[in-house]
Amino acid sequence: MPKGLIVKALSGFYYVRPDGESMDAVVQCRARGVFKKKGISPLVGDRVNFSMTDNGEGTVEGIDERHSELIRPPIANVSLAILAFSVLEPDLNTQLLDKFLVHIEHAGLDAVIVLTKWDLIADLPDAEFSKQEAKLRDIVALYRSIGYDVVETSSKTGWGYDKLSELLSDDISVFAGQSGVGKSSLLNAMFPGLSLETNAISHRLGRGKHTTRHVELIPLATGEGYIADTPGFSQLDFLELGVEELSNCFREFRTHAESCKFRGCTHTHEPGCRVKEVLEEGNISASRYEHYQLFMEEMKDKKRRY
Repeated sequence: MPKGLIVKALSGFYYVRPDGESMDAVVQCRARGVFKKKGISPLVGDRVNFSMTDNGEGTVEGIDERHSELIRPPIANVSLAILAFSVLEPDLNTQLLDKFLVHIEHAGLDAVIVLTKWDLIADLPDAEFSKQEAKLRDIVALYRSIGYDVVETSSKTGWGYDKLSELLSDDISVFAGQSGVGKSSLLNAMFPGLSLETNAISHRLGRGKHTTRHVELIPLATGEGYIADTPGFSQLDFLELGVEELSNCFREFRTHAESCKFRGCTHTHEPGCRVKEVLEEGNISASRYEHYQLFMEEMKDKKRRY
């Protein structure tokens, strides 16, 4: 039975690239009814067995075991998450960035932070330019100190593309981020001929219109690996996380948490909390800790309502 990779899912159809075929070769498939009965949905990124039908379409017969799975976006077997956020239009939202990082850490993926639209900083008046640049340099330094790769880019000049290309996985890398940050423009510039739909930022709303409508794997020019362009997100929730899991999703908390007085310390009110001691010493970012507290409250509120 032939094997392949689901590269797109749309309206109940799964588009499978057969092993050994060209990147352009895809078979439109339906999934067997048994998957629905078992509560299983094939995902983009799944390695599958499929059979051909008389009309030239296919049927997904089996799904290989997944080594990773994301819920939002729904995609399997991702090795690397590229989180795209703009420095202006819209302004860099570090709270949302930290929320994305929590979900990526929970999924067990590595992450690269891509900051787009750096060319817009140069257009600011001198006084504002200096202020914004200093603020952004501090943010970049913070996330690099935690252990994340941070790449600064401009789709107008191509600045940063070579570095980002070097970091892309030979497997599946997922592009995600706040809507309106120039993600599709970035991908179009990096991969000519892609022609993803783009929209200018809505100044009234301060965010972009959603231009990516479905998850799709795009083959890299090297012939090894894919990138996944994903729909913009309006929200991310913490329903699947426990309290201890949330703190583990903050990299800089992990080593210190082992020295807390109480097992299962939430790092909020307990005596002998090493994480809070390190925070007070100035060795954990106050903004990151504040976001941790906000996420903790959001998580508790969600669980109360559900």
